[in-house]
Amino acid sequence: MNIELIQGDILEKTCDLLVVSMFKGAKSVSDTTEAVDKGLEGVITELIAQREFEGKLGESLVFPAFGWINARNVALLGLGDKKKFNEDTVRQIGGHIVKVAREQKAKSMTTFLHGAGEGGLNPRVSAQALTEGLLLGAHTFHAYKGTQHKKNKQPSELSEVFIFEKYKRAAKMGLEGVKRGKVLSEATILARDLVNTPSADMTPERMAEEAKALAVRGSGISCKILDQAAMEHMGMHATLSVARGSRNKPVGVHLVYRPVKSKKTVAIVGKGVTFDSGGLSIKPANGMETMKIDMAGAASVIGLFKALADLKPKVTVHGIFLAVENMPGGNAFRPGDVVRAMDGTTIEIKSTDAEGRVVLADSLCYAKKQKPDMIVDLATLTGAVVIALGEEIAGLLTNDEKLGQKLLTAAKETGEGLWELPLHRPYMKAVRSKIADINNTGGRDGGVIKGALFLTPFVEDTPWAHIDIGGTCYTEKETRPDQPHGATGYGVRMLAKFLMSL
Repeated sequence: MNIELIQGDILEKTCDLLVVSMFKGAKSVSDTTEAVDKGLEGVITELIAQREFEGKLGESLVFPAFGWINARNVALLGLGDKKKFNEDTVRQIGGHIVKVAREQKAKSMTTFLHGAGEGGLNPRVSAQALTEGLLLGAHTFHAYKGTQHKKNKQPSELSEVFIFEKYKRAAKMGLEGVKRGKVLSEATILARDLVNTPSADMTPERMAEEAKALAVRGSGISCKILDQAAMEHMGMHATLSVARGSRNKPVGVHLVYRPVKSKKTVAIVGKGVTFDSGGLSIKPANGMETMKIDMAGAASVIGLFKALADLKPKVTVHGIFLAVENMPGGNAFRPGDVVRAMDGTTIEIKSTDAEGRVVLADSLCYAKKQKPDMIVDLATLTGAVVIALGEEIAGLLTNDEKLGQKLLTAAKETGEGLWELPLHRPYMKAVRSKIADINNTGGRDGGVIKGALFLTPFVEDTPWAHIDIGGTCYTEKETRPDQPHGATGYGVRMLAKFLMSL
């Protein structure tokens, strides 16, 4: 999709669809919508009354222009309650625009910077959010569609978007927003595509290749690959135990972004289990259907680094993940085994289906050796987080209040649900083992908290935040217009926002 921001009159451009908007319960339309209404001889005002259009978020009213203006059709979209209006509203409007455009088989569309005027948003913020909504809402994953897909006539896709802004200064700021929106959307879509790819193709080796491809000259990014021998030499026996049942060898990835001048050093760690069968503690058949998503944390690390090359934050960023496949086999690790993490901590394996935290133990040990000022990990760690918070909100647990607050603020601005849960230390007794230092389950109750507590010995006193994305990394319900069915790319934009704020 080509997106351009143009200074000028929205009525000048010939297009398939022209989109205007209004707030819920507004007594009058905005100046831009009013200008279009005049060009249509008052049709918008008349239809609002006739159709009882309320302006609820995403509500649409589409009608033909009948040659009065250069657009073939006009769409009026609701912005929702003005008091609740923010940049994420604009992001969702972008997704709704794509939906309406598909219904109308529109290939070209014109609109304006929703929220930059009456909504009170900075034009740069408005343009970035609108661009993200358009690109993320339009994203589809059809890499595995076959001949039947090619035979069937596909609906027209929106290919050209022209965003008009009347004032020169606002248009200049808007151009910056469009550019950043494209960067973040492309990075999020990369993460989505990695997760959507079947595990037979998205192996640990393939994950490493995708990461290595980002380390190009001039990007400021380097990539170090750890093969099985290197992992053994470093003492990553916890991770190696998880990988034993699979014929796909484990691979460690260490990405580094270094700016010219660095204020801080941050380690971003992702869980990279490319397929989780549960191992010998095997999952039921329907529990394995979407287990290609268990590397979503690592995918978001790769997506984030794709964006860092363009965003250029003034912080050094280490992106770390250990990619493994958890399979049953003659050499698979067993319930009752005791394995040793990189720092010497011994772990009693009570369930081989709680393998993610075992892999993260070594990942966090390795991250800590980089001496970062703070660590953030992103992991599809528990199903318990879905029970606690549903599929639209990730769980945040942290040992540092300031770090947690920065992440919560970033998540709110990027429209990615995040809620803090307590890192309740008394629950740590459930994670203690009678025969080793710790065990890898802790029981069903308080599963999200116990999963995070398991990780605390490996970060020690380093400021650290754990984000459990077990529910938010993948959607089948399409509750947001900018998140079609499949992987969401959760965390890429939030972490980028967080890093830019440091």
